[in-house]
Amino acid sequence: MRTISRKVQYSLRALYALGAVYGQGPVLIATLAEQESIPLKFLEAILLDLKRLGIVDSKKGRGGGYQLRKPPEEITLGSVIRSIDGPLAPLPCASETAYRPCETCPDVAVCGTRIVMRQIRDATAGILDKTTVADVLRLMKEQREQRAEPVLNFEI
Repeated sequence: MRTISRKVQYSLRALYALGAVYGQGPVLIATLAEQESIPLKFLEAILLDLKRLGIVDSKKGRGGGYQLRKPPEEITLGSVIRSIDGPLAPLPCASETAYRPCETCPDVAVCGTRIVMRQIRDATAGILDKTTVADVLRLMKEQREQRAEPVLNFEI
């Protein structure tokens, strides 16, 4: 199956970090790069793309940096992935937005591979288009809480 690019992986990590502090003002690129272990130059290019796509805003000067343009509840993973990597479908013939028949397919209407790849595309899109940055932040918080060791209480 097709994997998401490193650029998408870093973009999502940056968006989660910005989502966690949404409404608290801009975050410096250097801070974000260090916090999320993203190479600074790569993060600069990513944030410029996310700004061009209308996902983040930037502020120059003192107190400047990057912040989400919209609330984390309004940014879906599907929209981010499509904006950066293109269609979600594993094959062009299974794509909703960039359909292209396969060169070797004798009959696209009854192609078994296409039928299964469309099911995969539909399931993937169904999850990614319903999952927001805020949802992921909640999942991350739940995982952190589950991973935390229980506190022993010796009260009587």
